[in-house]
This record gives sequence, structure tokens and C-alpha cells, in this order.
Amino acid sequence: MALFPSFVVLVVLCSFLLSVDASDGDTDLIYKGCVEQCEKSGCVGDRCFQHYKFSSDGKPIDGPWYMHEPLYLEWKQWDCRTDCRYHCMLAREEERTKLGETPVKYHGKWPFRRIYGVSGPVAVALSALNLAMQFHGWVSFFILVYYKLPLRPDKKAYYEYTGLWHIYGILSMNAWLWSAVFHSRAVDLTEKLNYSSAVALLGFSLILAILRAFNVRDEATRVMVSAPLVAFVTTHIMYLNFYELNYGLNMKVSMLMAVVQLLIWAIWAGVSSHPARWKLWTVVVGGVVAMILETYDFPPYMGYVDAHAVWNAANIPLTFLWWSYIRDDAEFRTSALLKKVK
Repeated sequence: MALFPSFVVLVVLCSFLLSVDASDGDTDLIYKGCVEQCEKSGCVGDRCFQHYKFSSDGKPIDGPWYMHEPLYLEWKQWDCRTDCRYHCMLAREEERTKLGETPVKYHGKWPFRRIYGVSGPVAVALSALNLAMQFHGWVSFFILVYYKLPLRPDKKAYYEYTGLWHIYGILSMNAWLWSAVFHSRAVDLTEKLNYSSAVALLGFSLILAILRAFNVRDEATRVMVSAPLVAFVTTHIMYLNFYELNYGLNMKVSMLMAVVQLLIWAIWAGVSSHPARWKLWTVVVGGVVAMILETYDFPPYMGYVDAHAVWNAANIPLTFLWWSYIRDDAEFRTSALLKKVK
């Protein structure tokens, strides 16, 4: 049941990994010349910016700090170099469009247009919608197990995996939150938080896959199974944050965790007689289709909608179906346990 988030996290990591290499746009001589001139003069063509008075190393040339960066931009960390690259990119893309040339990537990313300072407004909106869908799914699951299904005499749910799905829901919402933040402004801090939350979700999904597929219900056994994986994932996250943000290593680790749980769920789905497993297969097939859309990696339409945005949009109905499957599993297991009690 944790197969779908594995697809989600893996595609995010793959798409970002593919974007870190040098691109055609930032090696373009006209673009490079524009950026260099902008950093010296604070102008791109006929458009000049009073507060852009920084040298190439980011230090102010003259005047007090309040003459350079407006406070409403300061918190977003839009600096001289970043904005020079942005406006030079737009200017260069206008020239390419007039010449009938197709858009190219700049510094590993397609030329997106900002809205109110947000660098990827559509991706941010869709990440927020996915966050809302995760919240809706988690709340509906909570209401089901505690208010609609029978409870034990001690007021605890019969469903043995209730607590694990609560943790999963929190980690999923956390991952989509930082995805939205990262797409709004990609800086070192938001990049690390995005990666860390994604890896944490992927690692916990693997733990959940093992515990559910093998029907591990004993607490001591759960701790024995989970402890090595928790230690591994925690060590990996600390390595990425405090030693080196190694994209290649992170991809290998993520691929390993995703493939292992993919095999677990594939085998489990083949031998299980779960009444709602068609939902699982639908989510899996839908996830594969969404991944195919992501691989096309086409330039953003009108500067806003690209393949990653389409993939984000596809996740919304899949998330709804995924939580529906989780609720069905809770009802299925609760019914089976009540029959044994009786």
C-alpha cells in the first residue's frame, strides 16, 4: 500500500537529478553577456533596476543596504544575480521565439515566468492541492477508524496499522508542503528540506510495506524490523544535510528503497485476496502513466505548465484513490478481527 508514494517520491528525485547538469541556455554567449552586464549596470536592455547595485561576488557597490534590496524581496532571497539571470533569460527567450527557435533550459531548469515572486506558480498550486488531498485522506481515515468502525473496550481501533498510517499521513503532508515551498523558491535550505522530507517518506513507506505485507503485528518484531531502516534513513538524511548533497548517491539509495518495496507489494498483490486490490492496481498503473508523462519533459506552456506540473496534477486523483484503498483495508482488517472475537 506504500507503492504509490514510492512512485511519487522517485519521480520527483529523478526529475530534479536530470536538471542539475549544465544546460544550453546558461552556456549561450548572448545570455552570459547579458547577465554580466546586468550585474555591473543593473539593467537588462532598456529596463533598469535601482536596487541592483551589486558586484559579481554579491557585495554592494555603494550606498546603504536599504538602497539595494527591497524588504519584500529580501525574505525570498531574490538577489542581484538571481534576478539578472531571470530577466536575461526572458529577454533571450523572446529573441529565440522571434527567430523561430524552441525554448532551452537555463541552469538545469526550463524558463518559467514568476507570479508575485513565485518561480513555479503552477507547481506550487498543484503541490498545495496534493497537500490538501493528503490532509483530506488522512482526516477521512481518522474519522473512519475512530468514529465509524467499532472500537476495542479500551477505545483503541481494531485496525492494527492505524498508528502507522497516521505517521504516513503526516510525512506525506510534510513532503508536499516542502515541495510547494521548494517550487516557490529553490534555495539551499528549501532544497535540503525537500530532499529530506521526500527520503523520509520513501523510507517510512518501505517500513510500512514490509509490516503490512508480512502482517507484522507484534510490537517487538515491528521495532526489530524498523530500527535498522530508521537508522539507515536517518544517517542518509544527515549525510545529505551536513556533509554533502550528493545527488548520485541519493538517487541510488532512493532507487534501492523503491525497488525493494515495489517487489514486496507486487508479490503481496499476487497472493492476496484483498477485496479492494483493484484500487491498488489502478493506482500503480496510474502512477506509471504519470511517470511516462514526466519523462517527456516538454518546455512550459506559456511559461507556466510543464511535464512536472502535469504529473503533479495526475497525482491528485491518484491520492484520493490511494486513501480510499487504505480505508478499505481498515474496514477489511477490522471485519476480520471482529469475526475472530465473536
